[in-house]
Amino acid sequence: MRSQESAASELFAAFYPRLAGWCRKLVDDDGTAHEIASEAFARLWARWSKVEEPHGFLFVTAANLVRDHWQKLERERRAYRRVTTEELVKQQLDGTGDPSVRLLVQSLPERLRTPVLLHYYADLPVREVSALLARNEGTVKSDLHTARELLRAKLGGHHDRTI
Repeated sequence: MRSQESAASELFAAFYPRLAGWCRKLVDDDGTAHEIASEAFARLWARWSKVEEPHGFLFVTAANLVRDHWQKLERERRAYRRVTTEELVKQQLDGTGDPSVRLLVQSLPERLRTPVLLHYYADLPVREVSALLARNEGTVKSDLHTARELLRAKLGGHHDRTI
């Protein structure tokens, strides 16, 4: 047991700065990089007797933790954009001015927004939109219908003047 602790200690002293530096390049934040590197070492220590190649284990674990961090950031960005867009749309609908169609389209879920942009803004026929998105034509038509209904609902009484 003592030799395992000694070997783990030596590995940490020799390899931690390199791993944390590598993580720093990927996440662009010192604190997050150190958290990821530390977590990778904690996971290694939990499996110490079963891991044959600790360096590889550390890099793979750190890479997975970095990926998880990026996914979390993207979810936060999407949520922030959605809340911001919804708030702008709500302010416009509550006010006296007509709501911006761009903001309304931007507030649609991506599954609906992409066909709307391709069909109505890029002026592509449903057949081409279907091919580009690798969806059935019927699915694209349904998505366009759903998007129109959502936009109509968001516009409320403003749709007669805007659409």
